[in-house]
Amino acid sequence: MDSPKDHIFVTWRKQKGWEPVNIVKASGSYFYDSNGKKYLDFSSQLVNVNLGYQNKAVIDAIKEQLDTLQYISPSFLTTARERATSSLLKIMPKNLTKFFYSTSGTEANEAAIKISRLYKSPSYKVISRYRSYHGSTLASMSITGDYRRWFIEPNAMQGVVRVPEPYCFRCPLKLKYPECGVACANYVEYAIKQEQNVASMIVEPITGTNGVVVPPKEYLPLIRKITKENNVLLIADEVMTGWGRTGEWFAVEHWGISPDILTTAKGASSSYVPVGITAFSKEIADFFEDRVFAHGHTFEAHPVSLSAIPAVVEEYERLNLLSKVKLMGDYLGKRLLELKERHVSVGDVRGIGLFWAIELVKDKMNNPFGDYLDKYTGKSTTVDLLAKRLLEMGTYVFNGASWLVISPPLIITKEEIDEGVDNLDKALKLTDDEFLK
Repeated sequence: MDSPKDHIFVTWRKQKGWEPVNIVKASGSYFYDSNGKKYLDFSSQLVNVNLGYQNKAVIDAIKEQLDTLQYISPSFLTTARERATSSLLKIMPKNLTKFFYSTSGTEANEAAIKISRLYKSPSYKVISRYRSYHGSTLASMSITGDYRRWFIEPNAMQGVVRVPEPYCFRCPLKLKYPECGVACANYVEYAIKQEQNVASMIVEPITGTNGVVVPPKEYLPLIRKITKENNVLLIADEVMTGWGRTGEWFAVEHWGISPDILTTAKGASSSYVPVGITAFSKEIADFFEDRVFAHGHTFEAHPVSLSAIPAVVEEYERLNLLSKVKLMGDYLGKRLLELKERHVSVGDVRGIGLFWAIELVKDKMNNPFGDYLDKYTGKSTTVDLLAKRLLEMGTYVFNGASWLVISPPLIITKEEIDEGVDNLDKALKLTDDEFLK
């Protein structure tokens, strides 16, 4: 007899051979399968369950909204919408004053691209980076730089220009920081001049699913300077990096820059309900006072989704999470760097706050265990096997072609960090053995 599982699509993989663990409950930093096995969530799932599981204040806010108003068309104003907006105005960069609410980071980026083109018309081109991920709808997938865009080519959205990323461990320009003079940032100005008609540039302040690449300190201020001088909008994709993940409400604050548009999702509700946010500068907002804002959908500004946002902000303040992230982030980074000293297969450890990556290498030349082509073709890599081994040991970590993303819930304790890192320490024997072959 068929299982219901056989009638479900699972994303970003071949369907054959999918044998998922059946998860039935979760609490704090742990989730549990149908056999009662306990797993430490060392990646906050997809860097999104920031408050951990079973936060009562957020759950109560959602329940209260369900008891009051379950849905209304976005053409109406709701208390949930007002309260969410007031909360965002407290924590967003001060130049961002108007918000569009959707249900995911993908949709938030889709809105950002569409509205930036309407605002900058006739300019329409979008600059993105090769090592990036911005979503799975047509426009957001088109501006994505990694292998996932290959699936929709040649039918992708036109007008996308790609530039190198500040990936110093494997510099795409074969240069060395700081002698390079941050050439990857200066290349952006060259691209703008050569292309013309550039409406916007979209960046993840810290590259997310593609390996938690923290840029050199000069990079983002220089990008902001170049985009301003060339009349190009800067879009900050903070879907992963927002909501305290790096120790600030939003990662751009580390470099003191203000984007024209900021997108976020995930941590906005700790993913208890789906929500996406696209935040716009006053200049862009004012433009649409006398022009049609040509965007929207049925679940826009859904009151149940928005009810979580004020509760999340209040919980961050009550738990003093921004300070805690800095403290626990320092400890996590220290423990991960110790792994680099002990394991030959650990090529690089990088991160900030509670957002880290371990990049694995298979030889002294720092060659990776896998690449984008492996992901595109669905080939299993050694790092996939490492993540599977960790799951068997009771620690969940999500991985890329040759790296692990370590991004636990922001409520993580020192003891839980030790548990996760100790399991990593044991599991890395797998990649060390491959390195030595």
